[in-house]
Formats: sequence, structure tokens, C-alpha cells
Amino acid sequence: MTEIQQLQQRASQIRRDIVRMVHGVSSGHPGGSLGCTDFFVALYGEIMHYDPSNFTMDGKGEDLFFLSNGHISPVWYSTLARYGYFPIDELSTFRKIDTRLQGHPTTAEHLPGVRMASGSLGQGLSVAIGAALAKKLNGDDRLVYSLHGDGELQEGQNWEAAMAAAHHKVDNLIATVDFNNRQIDGDVSDVMALGNLRAKWEAFGWDVLEMNGNDMDEVISTIKTAQTHTGKGKPVVILMTTEMGQGVDFMMGTHKWHGVAPDDEQLEQALAQLEETEGDY
Repeated sequence: MTEIQQLQQRASQIRRDIVRMVHGVSSGHPGGSLGCTDFFVALYGEIMHYDPSNFTMDGKGEDLFFLSNGHISPVWYSTLARYGYFPIDELSTFRKIDTRLQGHPTTAEHLPGVRMASGSLGQGLSVAIGAALAKKLNGDDRLVYSLHGDGELQEGQNWEAAMAAAHHKVDNLIATVDFNNRQIDGDVSDVMALGNLRAKWEAFGWDVLEMNGNDMDEVISTIKTAQTHTGKGKPVVILMTTEMGQGVDFMMGTHKWHGVAPDDEQLEQALAQLEETEGDY
């Protein structure tokens, strides 16, 4: 079995975790979580340098990741558990009373792997820029990664942050935008069109790459290419095309599964399409 196949198998298992987690409490956001699964597996399984057994908030000497569109917490929690940050069986506590796995990630519960609360949209880029600048001040040559939703870019704070990153030459940051053209109220192009995103980011002084976020090979190769763009005076952003609900046919092609949990029958339909590769929690 190739390394890519192993990563794809883990992605299938994480997709199973996602639909089971949101079904378990009839609450959560499966659509974007399923769409971004390959990105998370590539990041934690191949790209980033980190130590899950010795988690610290400052992350000195490690690559850092910040999730800005925090509602897709199911995919992040499953990824963190599957890569050793906390026990896999804790996924069964998702969104339950006194859990560390809140619907939107928080820092109050001290969950390993989480360094910022991201319930409010539009703030993650600002935090990632601050962390990247801190690494520069500390002489730390590791990178900072972040993920943002396309609908989230309707928040003005993103563009203030983008302008600041270019001005301060934050060239140790790789931001990724999940460009699935869907948000809770419908297609992004209908709710508030973003126009030419590549041209926008370039106009703000960023290096821009594009990739298919549901092709594991392409995700890995593009992020590795993005790494070669760092250290050259400009921040880097990847525009990542994904399909909301990827892997579950009835969740794809629509915004309706942005924040809706499957019922019992729908869960069985979803699980029948997703291979169990490592054992369910």
C-alpha cells in the first residue's frame, strides 16, 4: 500500500467519525467537514512538524495550525484524535455536557491541539498572522498554517488582516481558503459574490496557488510547493476547491448539509459509502 493510499484510508475513517459525531447529538456541521477531510489528513499526516505528546500553547519549534471557520470542528477533532492528541473514544462526547469537544473549538477546555477559539468567523487570519510574527521574533523557522471558509471572507476583518500580512512581510504563513461556493444560506455567489478571489489576494500582495482539495496527491504537492514560496517576503494563500459533503452522495452538490445532522437512516446510508479502515470509536 502506498503512502497516499494510507492517507486516503485515514480520510475515509475520519469521514465516518464526522457523520457519526454529528448524528450522535443531532447537531453539527458535516458538509464542510467532509469537504475538508483530505486537507486535514494531508496537513497532519504528511506536511506539518508537530509533537502531539508534548502540546504547548506557544508551539515553539513546531508548525502551527489555526482553524478559522470553527464550525467544521468535527473534522478537526477527529484528525487530532487520530493523530494522537487525545484518545479516539473521546470523540463520542462531541457537543455533550462538560465535553472538551465543543461545537466550536475553544481554549477554555484546554483541548490539546487547539490554540484559539473560533466560534466567531473572520478572526483566524489575524491570529495566524500574530503567531507567524511571534515565530519571527523568536527566531523560530517553523511555519504557520490556517484554514478559512469562502463565505467567511465576507467578513471585513479578513481583508484588514490580509493587508497587514503583506505590509509586515509575513512570509512564514500559508493560509488556505476552502472554496466550495456554499454557505449556510445558499451558494456564496448568490449570498454575496466574492468576485475573482485570485486577483483579490494578489492585489493585496499575497502569493496565490490553487488546488483541488479532494485530491490527496494534489493537496500534498500544492502545499509542498507553497512551502517553497515562503521566506520570500510575501504571505502565501492557497485557493482550495472542494465539494461540500465529499464522500456522501446525498450531501454533495447542495448547501443544505452545512449545519444539519443525518437521521438514523441517513447515517446508515452515509456509512455504507465510507470504508471503515481503522475502527470506529
